[in-house]
Amino acid sequence: VLQEEKQLSYRNYQELFRKNVAQITARLQHPTGQLALLNPELSGQAQHALRPWVLPFAAIDFDDKAKAQQAVEMAGCLVPYPDQARLCVALGNQALAGGFVYAVGSLVTGPLQEHPVGEQDLSVAHRVSVNIQVRGQTLRWLAPLETAGLVQGKGLRGRLTGFAIGGDGQLAPRPDKEFRGWLWQEERCADARQTAVDCPRRAFFALRLPVAPWRDELFRNPRMPWPPQDLAQWQMRLAVLPPGAGPAVFDSQRQATAAPFALSELRSQLLVGERLSIRRGTGAQAVELLKLTAPEDTNVAPSPLLSRIIRQLPVEGYDQPLQARDVVSTPMGDFELLLTGDVRGLNRSLSVVASRLSWFVGAMLAAITLTWLAIELRIIRRITLLTRRAAAVKKSVHASEGFIQLDLQDLRGRDELGLLSGVLADLLARVNDDVRREQIRAQQEKDMWHAVGHEIMSPLQSLLALHPQPDDPSQRYIQRMQQAVRVLYGSASPSEAIESATLQLGTLDVQAFLQHVADNAVHAGIADVQFEGVQEPLVVKADEYSLEDVITHVLSNADRHRHSGTPIRITLSHTHEGAEVKLHNQGEPIDEAMLDAIFEYGVSDAVQTDGGAVPDNSHRGQGLFVARTYMAKMGGTIHAFNELGGVSFVMKLAAPPAG
Repeated sequence: VLQEEKQLSYRNYQELFRKNVAQITARLQHPTGQLALLNPELSGQAQHALRPWVLPFAAIDFDDKAKAQQAVEMAGCLVPYPDQARLCVALGNQALAGGFVYAVGSLVTGPLQEHPVGEQDLSVAHRVSVNIQVRGQTLRWLAPLETAGLVQGKGLRGRLTGFAIGGDGQLAPRPDKEFRGWLWQEERCADARQTAVDCPRRAFFALRLPVAPWRDELFRNPRMPWPPQDLAQWQMRLAVLPPGAGPAVFDSQRQATAAPFALSELRSQLLVGERLSIRRGTGAQAVELLKLTAPEDTNVAPSPLLSRIIRQLPVEGYDQPLQARDVVSTPMGDFELLLTGDVRGLNRSLSVVASRLSWFVGAMLAAITLTWLAIELRIIRRITLLTRRAAAVKKSVHASEGFIQLDLQDLRGRDELGLLSGVLADLLARVNDDVRREQIRAQQEKDMWHAVGHEIMSPLQSLLALHPQPDDPSQRYIQRMQQAVRVLYGSASPSEAIESATLQLGTLDVQAFLQHVADNAVHAGIADVQFEGVQEPLVVKADEYSLEDVITHVLSNADRHRHSGTPIRITLSHTHEGAEVKLHNQGEPIDEAMLDAIFEYGVSDAVQTDGGAVPDNSHRGQGLFVARTYMAKMGGTIHAFNELGGVSFVMKLAAPPAG
């Protein structure tokens, strides 16, 4: 079981390993993942939110709200702040953007106050304050809101005009042309349940900040490394100030509530024992950025014995290392991913699961063993004894002349098996009693037949002496009676005697034989028997006396059931197999269901008289049984079927073998 589970776990792990590689690659190919790749030193650090991120885009279209919002949300650089505020400070991934930094964010605020044209005091309106420290210089701007009024269905839209602040704290007389910014405020309230005119609404702003030190260096050296190498020393503060001297509506110095996606978060996607290495570039020149290892589950210690057994179980391909290599392409170069699997974690996981289940399995096996022992001692042993004794019944029956020698007294009990043994013991006792009574009856019947045979044979022998002439018709019937007595003499029952009789088969001219039977039928009490034969002798294989018994029994049956005054016709015809004898009488038809049953022993029908059908107790249903038995012993057949106006019996006899 452990080997199958190990093989199944290995297959599942291979499938999960391939899926994990695909998921990690897809995650890093997304702009959010590319942002983390391009900024490995900043990703996951909320306190560095205002250090600019290198975007996976060349620039941000800050003049268009939808495009600017889509760019920062897709890149995932928006850092959440308290009061539903968000801010992203970033720069493009190419120096061709001109050394600009973009500040894009949103906040929830009340009605905005615009700066009147020509007003020297900027504190009368809402304004954005920006402070940047880079390369030992401090860049400061104050950008008041100059609105263009409400736009139907779109809310408020205004420009943020940036005035540079000098080292002495004085505003520049004219706006900075390179400083560009826009602010949009939605028309609907931030809380959909509010409908007041002065309800707080969400505002979205986008700024493009010129960084003079970078621009000057780009002017002198167009091939300046990008992003700038001193990007980590960047310091910036952005605040949205209300009219007057009140507290800021938004201040970036507040602690951010979360951080963008970080490469370290990929650790949660790694399976136990897996290692992920991310390198900038490919081949020998690649520089490793990050190496992650999946955490191990140390809560449950596996069983050393099970761990040793699982390690030794052979599984095909289990010893081969699992590695996957992929490349993520970004605008600033390729990043190589190397994921290495560790199947030893499967051993540990399987061992932990097996350890947890071992006590349950052990208890279950112990319960099964105890149950099996109880069943074996209480039931199975007794069933085995009963089966062995029952198997010996066949031998005991033959050895004891029909009596069943099966002792079940020691198996009696109160349970189902004991009750069954008791019932069987009582039943076998009754069977033995019945066998004993049947043997006594059979012996008495056999003695009776012996006596009958002895008493009949002596008068027949004397009667035969009175008719010694071979041409005397009486001698023939006396000899038939002697043969019938010899057949029945010494047998237990008439049916057994008839079936066990041995016939002396020879050749017989059935044409002359049937003519003789028809001529002498009147002496046997059967009148008006008509025979229609063939023109030449027809020889068949038969026993003369037995065939005469067959014809006589069928004639007697036809005589009992024919209409008064009608003849019985015997017709002989030649067939390919030999001869066919048809005996027909006019009378009531036989029930179709009884056409085959009338040849069975003990089946007797009612006698048809002018007064109707009356039971015939003088017949035991033996004649047609004798006819079918003798015909079968002579290689022939006999059948009965109904015809128009009567019933016919057809007997087929086989021809003697050629030569």
